[in-house]
Amino acid sequence: MIVAVMMAACSHIDEDEQLIYVKPAAVERCVLLEDFTGQRCVNCPMAADEIHKLQEQYGEDVVIAVSIHSGPLGFHTNPRFYGLATDLGDAYYTHWNLEYQPVGLINRGAPTEYTAWGTLIRQELQKTAPVEISLDLEVEDQTLNIQSLVRGVDGNSQGKLQVWIVEDNITAFQMMPDGTRNDNYVHSHVLRAAVNGDWGEDITVEEGYDTAKVYTFTLNDEWVKENLSVIAFVYNASGVLQVTKTKLLKNDSSEE
Repeated sequence: MIVAVMMAACSHIDEDEQLIYVKPAAVERCVLLEDFTGQRCVNCPMAADEIHKLQEQYGEDVVIAVSIHSGPLGFHTNPRFYGLATDLGDAYYTHWNLEYQPVGLINRGAPTEYTAWGTLIRQELQKTAPVEISLDLEVEDQTLNIQSLVRGVDGNSQGKLQVWIVEDNITAFQMMPDGTRNDNYVHSHVLRAAVNGDWGEDITVEEGYDTAKVYTFTLNDEWVKENLSVIAFVYNASGVLQVTKTKLLKNDSSEE
């Protein structure tokens, strides 16, 4: 009897009215600025100054810059000087067929000089992002555990998820615009490593659903944890769909 009454009480709800889909809220697009630079590049400090201005204007979490030391003006460590160039950076420099430095990619658009970055960034910031990315980081000794969550917010998206590690506040030599060498130059957002392969891994994201990826990475002993951040972005042939950046250590834990 009780079961019959309950079934009768619920029978007036049509099946198509029981679940109502609510489209996720629109997400503002952030911008990935890949700055191809080098310690032997006399004009590269001017590009770094431009990045600083753009981040002051829009915020470091909106204009997310990565300095990719690479190419003929990049410098690899030798017995006398500390270099920031990496084989990873050289691979990217070669892949994009770059011919000079400084040069940048704005959300994986065409390579451009730093004087044009401001205009391109303004254009990108007027768009919304089809995906939203969040990162959860845990550090134990030199082991970094990363959980990334990519949510579809506007249609279904296919592409690749790339996860990088960058480091700020690195003191190393830099050739300056006047031709002098500054041995106490402070380098920012330097690309250190790719966590999930040079070009990331395939990802498919459906609107309204989360796609989780988990990674474990061993940090280099020379890197300063307080200065490290993780950058994650989703990209495809059309460019970067969304990018986010999270510091490795929160302010409270960095003081321990």
